[in-house]
Amino acid sequence: MNEPVFDRAAMTRLASALSFIKGASDPTVLALKAAAASGSASDTKKARTLFLKLRTSDRQAALAMLDSDD
Repeated sequence: MNEPVFDRAAMTRLASALSFIKGASDPTVLALKAAAASGSASDTKKARTLFLKLRTSDRQAALAMLDSDD
């Protein structure tokens, strides 16, 4: 699977997918929403780091949800 691109639109979509999988109050979901809203490099780095620390199955499920949107 390709490495995800963390632009603002992708982070918004990824936060939505993860919210369905993990719940709206999950720290990764909150970090992705904050990074999408601010666009700052530090917020994006934090969101990416948290996303990569998720269980592989959760990451794959969220990315699969994004792929199905295309």
